Amino acid sequence: MNNWHSAVCETNGINIHYTRTGGNKPPLILLHGLMTNGLCWTGLARTLATDYDVIMPDARGHGESSAPAYGYRYEDHANDLSGLIKVLGLSPPVLLGHSMGGMTAGLVAQRQPGLLRGLILADPSFLSSAVQREVRDSDVADQHRQILKKTFEYVVADARRRHPKRAEETLELFSRARLQTRMSAFDVLTPPNPDFRPLVRDIQLPTLLVVAEKGVISATVAEELQGLNPRLQVEQVPEAGHALHIDQPERFSAIVRRFLNSLLPAQKWNALDPA
Repeated sequence: MNNWHSAVCETNGINIHYTRTGGNKPPLILLHGLMTNGLCWTGLARTLATDYDVIMPDARGHGESSAPAYGYRYEDHANDLSGLIKVLGLSPPVLLGHSMGGMTAGLVAQRQPGLLRGLILADPSFLSSAVQREVRDSDVADQHRQILKKTFEYVVADARRRHPKRAEETLELFSRARLQTRMSAFDVLTPPNPDFRPLVRDIQLPTLLVVAEKGVISATVAEELQGLNPRLQVEQVPEAGHALHIDQPERFSAIVRRFLNSLLPAQKWNALDPA
């Protein structure tokens, strides 16, 4: 991480903080889910930084980005991302999003495909209307409100108890991100979400959907989405839950790298871009 740098990009009326591995390499943007932040992608970024300029933004209300009083719809997150790509002057990146970040990535791909080279959706928050209401009515926000009263040491210890097999660095990164997540960020859970079926159908980019054995996206839904869009590839990560990139990091990174290489070998990307 010695050569990584952090900065702030002003876009969409707010400041978006991001960490970037840098170098004259193809850009790859990693979007996190609710209650995490850009640095929670540290493990994957280390794996890919040799070949890619990995950019890890904090979504509004998360990490060190701005937390406005309102504006947490998926459309707002997508506008933030489009603005980030334009302000940084990136050649078309691949966009990888997990959970909330997956829905955000999908919206950007649907609405502004010219900004991107490809798309990876990691167990995105493609929820039925009934499940959206269940999540909204659950105690997830109240639980987070209580967590914000705890110390960093308490949150790490609690995470260690719940996830004894995870690396200490991972536990600390996710615990710090949790404590940096403001309550306003939970507004994204308010239904309705964008309708994911027409969203996937309309995407005209090479797209990879990575699902978990015990994640949000079932095998039945994944098969249905493939039927809607012939560009969509599907890979499953066995022995993983919704946090598939943390539960099975080696398997997940191997799947991601295969897809990236299928778009174009990394060393040839820059030759195609005037930037």
